[in-house]
Amino acid sequence: MIVMKPVVEVNGSADFALWPVSVVPDFSFQPLHGGLTPAEVGTAVLAIASANRIRSHDGEDDDRAFASATALLQGLLTPEDLVAFGGLQVTDTGTGVVFNPACCDGLESWRDWYAVPQGGELWYGHPPLSPHADGNGRSVRLTVDAEDPASAVIELTHGELERLLAGVERDLADFRALAAAWAAERLPEGYAEPVAVALARLFAGESA
Repeated sequence: MIVMKPVVEVNGSADFALWPVSVVPDFSFQPLHGGLTPAEVGTAVLAIASANRIRSHDGEDDDRAFASATALLQGLLTPEDLVAFGGLQVTDTGTGVVFNPACCDGLESWRDWYAVPQGGELWYGHPPLSPHADGNGRSVRLTVDAEDPASAVIELTHGELERLLAGVERDLADFRALAAAWAAERLPEGYAEPVAVALARLFAGESA
């Protein structure tokens, strides 16, 4: 069975105290869907807010992002295009092969995958790990590391990928609804609605 999940990369949850989060190892992937616990939602929001704060304040002391919830969230509340470190993770449960996101084509660009069944390609990263999705041909080949001739590969039909992407879209819609309810309970006054709007445009690939 092939499983596809939208995921964000998490760093810094162990020392985070502005709202409840799941403590996970740095560079872990947090799946996004409608069944997350409040702590897992908090972890995902931390990951997304941190990515945009770092992008918006390049060169500043990143530790200041954790001084207050309002400081951490500022990067989400800009007219710029938003980012989310991570992407789409694909697992073949039969073989145990996992196709993980790398440093390129983050979750904000997840809709790029719709071009793959039409014969497109995606480079998900570069050395030391170069995941590659290739839709040229009768099937889609997901190569875990295109720089390794012996790399593991997940192969699926174009129709299978299209069905998996429809599932990703549902997962992201469910997560947005869950995160909006979480934000209303956990975030400072005046931030819940703007953060919910930011998450909606992030996964729609839109700027303000």
